[in-house]
Amino acid sequence: MKHKILIPLFVLMLASMACSIFIGGPDYPAQTVPVSTSEVQNMQTQVANAFVDGAKTGVVTIKITESQLTSLVAAKMLAQENPPFTDPQVLLRDNQMQLYGKIKRGSFSANVLILATVGIDPVTGAPKVEVVSVDFGPFPAPEGMNAAINAVVAEAFTGSFGPVATGFRLESIVIADGVMTMTGRIK
Repeated sequence: MKHKILIPLFVLMLASMACSIFIGGPDYPAQTVPVSTSEVQNMQTQVANAFVDGAKTGVVTIKITESQLTSLVAAKMLAQENPPFTDPQVLLRDNQMQLYGKIKRGSFSANVLILATVGIDPVTGAPKVEVVSVDFGPFPAPEGMNAAINAVVAEAFTGSFGPVATGFRLESIVIADGVMTMTGRIK
Protein backbone atom coordinates (compact mmCIF):
# COMPACT_ATOMS: atom_id res chain seq x y z
CA MET A 1 0.00 0.00 0.00
CA LYS A 2 2.84 2.42 0.86
CA HIS A 3 4.45 1.83 -2.56
CA LYS A 4 1.22 2.75 -4.32
CA ILE A 5 1.21 6.12 -2.56
CA LEU A 6 4.96 6.80 -2.80
CA ILE A 7 5.22 6.26 -6.57
CA PRO A 8 2.70 8.99 -7.51
CA LEU A 9 4.27 11.36 -4.97
CA PHE A 10 7.74 10.68 -6.38
CA VAL A 11 6.49 11.29 -9.95
CA LEU A 12 4.80 14.52 -8.84
CA MET A 13 8.00 15.68 -7.13
CA LEU A 14 10.10 14.98 -10.26
CA ALA A 15 7.57 16.78 -12.46
CA SER A 16 7.61 19.86 -10.24
CA MET A 17 11.42 19.94 -10.29
CA ALA A 18 11.40 19.92 -14.11
CA CYS A 19 9.24 23.05 -14.25
CA SER A 20 10.57 26.54 -14.19
CA ILE A 21 9.70 28.59 -11.13
CA PHE A 22 8.88 32.25 -11.81
CA ILE A 23 10.40 34.46 -9.12
CA GLY A 24 9.32 37.93 -10.22
CA GLY A 25 10.98 40.96 -11.66
CA PRO A 26 9.46 44.01 -13.31
CA ASP A 27 5.96 43.59 -14.72
CA TYR A 28 5.73 43.15 -18.49
CA PRO A 29 3.72 45.83 -20.29
CA ALA A 30 -0.05 45.21 -20.25
CA GLN A 31 -0.21 45.45 -24.03
CA THR A 32 2.32 43.33 -25.90
CA VAL A 33 4.13 44.40 -29.05
CA PRO A 34 3.75 41.88 -31.89
CA VAL A 35 6.87 40.21 -33.33
CA SER A 36 7.05 39.60 -37.06
CA THR A 37 9.79 38.99 -39.61
CA SER A 38 7.84 41.18 -42.03
CA GLU A 39 8.26 44.12 -39.62
CA VAL A 40 12.05 43.75 -39.85
CA GLN A 41 11.84 43.65 -43.64
CA ASN A 42 9.51 46.67 -43.64
CA MET A 43 11.97 48.59 -41.48
CA GLN A 44 14.91 47.73 -43.75
CA THR A 45 12.90 48.79 -46.81
CA GLN A 46 11.82 51.99 -45.06
CA VAL A 47 15.44 52.82 -44.14
CA ALA A 48 16.65 52.17 -47.69
CA ASN A 49 13.84 54.32 -49.15
CA ALA A 50 14.62 57.14 -46.71
CA PHE A 51 18.21 57.19 -47.95
CA VAL A 52 17.09 57.17 -51.60
CA ASP A 53 14.81 60.14 -50.89
CA GLY A 54 17.56 61.77 -48.84
CA ALA A 55 19.96 61.59 -51.78
CA LYS A 56 17.65 64.05 -53.56
CA THR A 57 17.03 66.44 -50.67
CA GLY A 58 20.09 65.89 -48.46
CA VAL A 59 17.84 65.24 -45.44
CA VAL A 60 16.99 61.74 -44.21
CA THR A 61 14.12 61.09 -41.80
CA ILE A 62 13.50 57.60 -40.45
CA LYS A 63 10.61 56.59 -38.20
CA ILE A 64 10.96 53.25 -36.42
CA THR A 65 8.02 51.74 -34.54
CA GLU A 66 7.95 49.61 -31.41
CA SER A 67 6.85 46.62 -33.48
CA GLN A 68 9.77 47.02 -35.90
CA LEU A 69 12.33 47.40 -33.11
CA THR A 70 10.85 44.55 -31.04
CA SER A 71 10.94 42.28 -34.09
CA LEU A 72 14.55 43.26 -34.83
CA VAL A 73 15.72 42.59 -31.27
CA ALA A 74 13.79 39.27 -31.23
CA ALA A 75 15.52 38.20 -34.45
CA LYS A 76 18.93 39.12 -33.02
CA MET A 77 18.20 37.16 -29.82
CA LEU A 78 17.09 34.09 -31.79
CA ALA A 79 20.33 34.19 -33.77
CA GLN A 80 22.43 33.87 -30.60
CA GLU A 81 23.28 30.54 -29.03
CA ASN A 82 22.95 31.87 -25.47
CA PRO A 83 21.00 35.14 -25.61
CA PRO A 84 21.07 37.30 -22.48
CA PHE A 85 17.25 37.22 -22.43
CA THR A 86 14.27 35.97 -24.47
CA ASP A 87 10.78 37.25 -25.41
CA PRO A 88 11.78 40.89 -25.95
CA GLN A 89 9.29 43.72 -25.87
CA VAL A 90 10.51 47.20 -26.81
CA LEU A 91 8.56 50.29 -25.82
CA LEU A 92 9.51 53.75 -27.04
CA ARG A 93 8.34 56.32 -24.50
CA ASP A 94 9.49 59.64 -23.06
CA ASN A 95 12.83 59.73 -24.88
CA GLN A 96 13.74 56.27 -23.58
CA MET A 97 13.83 52.77 -24.97
CA GLN A 98 12.30 50.30 -22.50
CA LEU A 99 13.40 46.76 -23.29
CA TYR A 100 11.62 43.94 -21.44
CA GLY A 101 12.71 40.32 -21.55
CA LYS A 102 12.72 37.03 -19.71
CA ILE A 103 15.82 35.54 -18.14
CA LYS A 104 16.31 31.98 -16.90
CA ARG A 105 18.88 30.69 -14.41
CA GLY A 106 18.60 26.98 -13.72
CA SER A 107 15.00 26.21 -12.86
CA PHE A 108 14.23 29.85 -11.97
CA SER A 109 12.95 32.50 -14.36
CA ALA A 110 12.35 36.22 -13.94
CA ASN A 111 11.49 39.28 -15.97
CA VAL A 112 14.13 41.86 -16.85
CA LEU A 113 13.77 45.53 -17.75
CA ILE A 114 16.53 47.47 -19.50
CA LEU A 115 16.14 51.24 -19.77
CA ALA A 116 18.28 52.88 -22.44
CA THR A 117 18.68 56.25 -24.06
CA VAL A 118 19.44 56.63 -27.72
CA GLY A 119 21.67 59.52 -28.58
CA ILE A 120 24.12 60.51 -31.25
CA ASP A 121 27.79 59.56 -31.17
CA PRO A 122 29.59 62.92 -31.49
CA VAL A 123 32.50 61.40 -33.43
CA THR A 124 30.71 59.19 -35.96
CA GLY A 125 27.27 60.81 -36.05
CA ALA A 126 25.74 57.34 -35.70
CA PRO A 127 23.07 56.28 -33.19
CA LYS A 128 24.51 55.54 -29.75
CA VAL A 129 22.56 53.34 -27.35
CA GLU A 130 23.42 53.74 -23.66
CA VAL A 131 22.00 51.46 -21.00
CA VAL A 132 20.72 53.60 -18.12
CA SER A 133 19.61 50.79 -15.81
CA VAL A 134 19.03 47.04 -15.75
CA ASP A 135 16.49 45.41 -13.43
CA PHE A 136 16.86 41.62 -13.23
CA GLY A 137 14.26 41.31 -10.52
CA PRO A 138 15.60 39.13 -7.72
CA PHE A 139 18.68 38.07 -9.72
CA PRO A 140 21.84 40.11 -9.29
CA ALA A 141 23.02 41.59 -12.57
CA PRO A 142 25.93 39.45 -13.76
CA GLU A 143 29.34 41.12 -13.94
CA GLY A 144 29.69 43.04 -17.20
CA MET A 145 26.00 42.58 -18.11
CA ASN A 146 25.43 46.30 -18.75
CA ALA A 147 28.27 46.30 -21.29
CA ALA A 148 27.09 43.05 -22.91
CA ILE A 149 23.47 44.20 -23.20
CA ASN A 150 24.59 47.60 -24.45
CA ALA A 151 26.61 45.87 -27.18
CA VAL A 152 23.72 43.56 -28.18
CA VAL A 153 21.14 46.36 -28.31
CA ALA A 154 23.50 48.75 -30.12
CA GLU A 155 24.45 46.11 -32.70
CA ALA A 156 20.81 45.20 -33.30
CA PHE A 157 19.95 48.86 -33.68
CA THR A 158 22.85 50.23 -35.71
CA GLY A 159 23.34 47.02 -37.69
CA SER A 160 19.93 47.54 -39.29
CA PHE A 161 21.23 50.61 -41.13
CA GLY A 162 24.01 48.66 -42.80
CA PRO A 163 25.87 50.05 -45.77
CA VAL A 164 23.11 52.53 -46.71
CA ALA A 165 24.24 54.79 -43.88
CA THR A 166 27.63 55.56 -45.43
CA GLY A 167 28.11 59.31 -45.48
CA PHE A 168 25.15 59.89 -43.17
CA ARG A 169 25.27 62.00 -40.01
CA LEU A 170 22.43 62.06 -37.51
CA GLU A 171 21.27 65.42 -36.20
CA SER A 172 18.38 64.46 -33.93
CA ILE A 173 16.64 61.50 -32.34
CA VAL A 174 13.23 61.87 -30.70
CA ILE A 175 11.48 59.01 -28.91
CA ALA A 176 7.80 59.50 -28.11
CA ASP A 177 4.46 57.71 -28.30
CA GLY A 178 5.83 54.42 -29.65
CA VAL A 179 7.96 55.90 -32.44
CA MET A 180 11.64 56.77 -32.71
CA THR A 181 12.19 59.55 -35.27
CA MET A 182 15.74 60.06 -36.50
CA THR A 183 16.72 62.93 -38.74
CA GLY A 184 20.07 63.55 -40.33
CA ARG A 185 21.93 64.74 -43.38
CA ILE A 186 23.89 63.04 -46.08
CA LYS A 187 27.43 64.45 -46.13
